[in-house]
Amino acid sequence: MDANRQAFLDELYAHGRDVPEALRNVEPEAAELLGVLVRTLGAQNVLEIGTSNGYSTIWLGDAAEAVGGRVLSLDIDADRTALAQKNLVEAEVDRCVDVRTQDAAQALAGFEDGSFDLIFLDAERREYASYWPDLVRVLRDRGLLVVANTLSNAKELVEFSELVYSAEGVTSTLLTVGAGVLLIVKSS
Repeated sequence: MDANRQAFLDELYAHGRDVPEALRNVEPEAAELLGVLVRTLGAQNVLEIGTSNGYSTIWLGDAAEAVGGRVLSLDIDADRTALAQKNLVEAEVDRCVDVRTQDAAQALAGFEDGSFDLIFLDAERREYASYWPDLVRVLRDRGLLVVANTLSNAKELVEFSELVYSAEGVTSTLLTVGAGVLLIVKSS
């Protein structure tokens, strides 16, 4: 990542923590992991659920740009998607990122099977369990689902975690990066 983009991200992260409505941003080390995962997979089609101010979207976009991929980021809040779009332009990753104001459940239901190489989930945790069947369906074989804040919000994720850990056709591991990152790989 170039120095200007990194400086912008540092500023954006700090601002997200300081505003009264606390924009939900993953920790820098978790965001950096996202970039590494996109690059490692050579992910061409990345889905982000939960755009916020675009902090993690920029990390995903930077990595997707490096491997010739694209990112689709969804958030239900129009103010946040507008802010994210502004930040994507400033970070110069808007060429490879599409941001939509859309309900994730509706969007997931409309995607074709195996549409995404990597999905990053960082939204309303109470919805994750209802997303689960479609998340697995739209993830390609050997694709990766990355779930943020799984340690810091473990109580909110009990139902989702039970679905993941009891599911056939996936393998998962919990990393103690940031506030916890759950990696779920769909078997072929």
